[in-house]
Amino acid sequence: MANKALPCPTVLRQLLRYEPETGKLFWKERPAWMFRDRPQGGRTGAASRWNARCVGKEALSVTHGNGYMSGGINGRKIYAHRAIWALVHGCWPDVIDHINGVRSDNKLANLRAITKAENSRNSGIPATNTSGVVGVSFVPASQKWAAYIWDKKKISLGVHSTFEAAVSARKSAEITMGYHPNHGDTRENYT
Repeated sequence: MANKALPCPTVLRQLLRYEPETGKLFWKERPAWMFRDRPQGGRTGAASRWNARCVGKEALSVTHGNGYMSGGINGRKIYAHRAIWALVHGCWPDVIDHINGVRSDNKLANLRAITKAENSRNSGIPATNTSGVVGVSFVPASQKWAAYIWDKKKISLGVHSTFEAAVSARKSAEITMGYHPNHGDTRENYT
């Protein structure tokens, strides 16, 4: 879809109904003035056809390979979680975090507006991780475990004789640096 401006929250409220308990959006009825004049039936006909086909149906409900739900409004791709935030709070967020890590869970209690840095502190375990714990890796040359954490740059938390000691160093650093308790989870527990 074209890179058009995001609709203002007032327009979103005219187009969508949100259920905070389920996290779902639904299309509202649209008046004729919202449609372009068409040769077949004019604005009234276009509104009647659209309303018959869409009113009350789930909106922005296409799930993509990235796990997020989205759809189109006025030729613009819109992510459901971002639209929900704009509907409820009256402004478009920079970054929305799904607290439990489930990208299709758009319940209001699961969404929070945060910075990109904060978002990286509530991410799941990367597919490339081999130790099972983010920020802990085995160093074959020394036969020890290294622990590290990121804060704009990689910070070493030391090399440890045991896996448990490296994990403990990493978890302590996460707490100190304000990482979310879900950071590094496999996300299996949240689906």
